[in-house]
Amino acid sequence: MSDQRLELLQRTDFNGLLLRMKPALIVFFLIMVNTPNGFSQQIFKKQTTQMGSVFGFVLVENDTVQAQRYFQLVIDEIERIENLISEWRPNTQISEVNQNAGIRPVKVDREVFELTRRAIHYSRLTEGAFDISIAALDNVWFFDGSMEQLPSDDVIRNSVQHVGYQHIILDSVNSTIFLEKKGMKIGFGSIGKGYAADKGRELLQSLGVVGGIVNASGDLAAWGMQPDKRPWKIGVSNPFKVHKMIKVLKLRYGAVATSGSNEKFVEIDGKRYSHIINPKTGWPSTGLTSVTVSGSSAEFANFLSTSIMVLGNQHGKELIKKFPDYKAIIVKDR
Repeated sequence: MSDQRLELLQRTDFNGLLLRMKPALIVFFLIMVNTPNGFSQQIFKKQTTQMGSVFGFVLVENDTVQAQRYFQLVIDEIERIENLISEWRPNTQISEVNQNAGIRPVKVDREVFELTRRAIHYSRLTEGAFDISIAALDNVWFFDGSMEQLPSDDVIRNSVQHVGYQHIILDSVNSTIFLEKKGMKIGFGSIGKGYAADKGRELLQSLGVVGGIVNASGDLAAWGMQPDKRPWKIGVSNPFKVHKMIKVLKLRYGAVATSGSNEKFVEIDGKRYSHIINPKTGWPSTGLTSVTVSGSSAEFANFLSTSIMVLGNQHGKELIKKFPDYKAIIVKDR
């Protein structure tokens, strides 16, 4: 799961200052650069609420009307994805899979099938530290302010019995997903927003948009350059020092995802419990405050950041070393 600790840094041509903005703060962001054909490239920004989170879109475009058309198309694309994979909307394919756990396989679109197949692959890479069937614990831990006491060991133990990627059965020929055990659920809270960011970038590139960012509440995919030909700048905030940054990343074609325990948690008897749950134990992960991963794919970076939070510092570093095209910024608990 990602939090909103990524900030977009944009150098203006008006005053040379470095402006710092939260992921989805500004609807329009005016920067103009004259191009050889006489038109002016501008940066346009828009924000929406989708998949239960704030999405921010940044486009490099010459024309306001065209930019608004692109915004609507990418918003529609995110909505399409949510209507496929949300476990909270009752009529999605994933909801149907969950409703039929232990009963029958459910035929799904190939896109949903392949996303699920990749998720199972991620589970195997981490020996279960990443597991989309962790959704079975959604009635055990609550991070909406309503939780006043810890769940009992028996409740957690019983719920963990419904977790296990090994019991997600895929039939490639018939494009079906079957959850072997009653009470099982799958959900894409861990990689769904990263996937949506990648798909939004893919769509806008296919439409000829020369540069931009799709920011899924901190899981973002970028491409192209700013109008002044500079790369996009993404500031990674220090979770212990407000308005301070650990590092500034420069992206031309790339993605960034952050998982952390410092912005979404429950505090009981003076102890803080992270919203990132260890699938094997059913208890919140400990040891790390945040993990930011950069690479080419927001989905894959999302998988890595979530997994490292669960694995901890040592095993997390061992995982990231297997993928040299991806880099991690790991912040330990204090």
